[in-house]
Amino acid sequence: MAIWENKDIVLDSGETVKAQAPVIISASRATDIPAFFADWFRNRFEIGYIKWINPFNGKPLYVNFDNTRLIVFWSKNPEPVIKHLDYFDSIGVNYYFQYSLNDYEIEGLEAGVPSKKKRIETFKRLSDRLGKSRVIWRYDPLLITKNLPMDALLERVEKIGDELYKYTNKLVFSFADISSYKKVQNNLKNVPYIEFDSQKMEYMAKHISQMARRWGIKVATCSEKIDLDKFNIKHNKCVDDDLMIEQFYNDQKLMKFLGVEVNRGLFGIEIKKTKENKDKGQREDCGCIVAKDIGQYNTCVHQCIYCYANTSAKTAISNYKKYLINPNSESIIGV
Repeated sequence: MAIWENKDIVLDSGETVKAQAPVIISASRATDIPAFFADWFRNRFEIGYIKWINPFNGKPLYVNFDNTRLIVFWSKNPEPVIKHLDYFDSIGVNYYFQYSLNDYEIEGLEAGVPSKKKRIETFKRLSDRLGKSRVIWRYDPLLITKNLPMDALLERVEKIGDELYKYTNKLVFSFADISSYKKVQNNLKNVPYIEFDSQKMEYMAKHISQMARRWGIKVATCSEKIDLDKFNIKHNKCVDDDLMIEQFYNDQKLMKFLGVEVNRGLFGIEIKKTKENKDKGQREDCGCIVAKDIGQYNTCVHQCIYCYANTSAKTAISNYKKYLINPNSESIIGV
């Protein structure tokens, strides 16, 4: 895990405290900040800090944005944050999007997300603005049931991909891992889900790989142990230093943090990575580099039944209502 610089900051109350000052912000694996907290995030970024509550011990930790050079936005509906991108551009903070765009409309597994049509329109709008490399399509997770078998799910992936392949360079997917999360099992108790085994995983991978060849895009898995290299499917880094180097190599502070040497010579730009940046605090099969995630569990109200980040939809809705009462608070959860 990264050891971020500590800074003294002055809170809204006037109290002086220590805060972490990370270079890379993840916003967020734990909730959908672009969809539900975009105004809050912009406001707190201008103020200069947030309060993050540790989900394991309940203790507050303060995060300062003075050193922040890059934001990874994770979202199923980033439309509300688009109006704030001019601000981040104006202050020279880099960003890209991990955009989950699934189709479980018939099953109602993502009851709170906008229509598939609207989400596809938003994806294209973002890509037109940022470029194909900075908007990554996620079909996350792949979930099969007795009523949604593998071939039917593959048809849905293909239909979305036929719309998006001109607007992205990569598809990232994962397989629904239900047995590993008790709260996911509880949330799916009324859904006739089918667990993936290695045979089913390879079947899906083979067909998705064939689609990707036709589309001309890369494919990778997120936090999956299974080796799918024979299908030209790699293990992904969602918080990705290679993408950062490709897109933002002119940001000297970011490159210094990543341990990247950028040399400009007669024959072009030569880039050399000098250190390993993998985040050892993530799951073993996660390829992400170090970043500070500023989200809070039990706050996303997309109502995705398979969600590992919410104990229940009821709890998430209750916490979101607390935020709405105090949207200018230091923390997402309104305290």
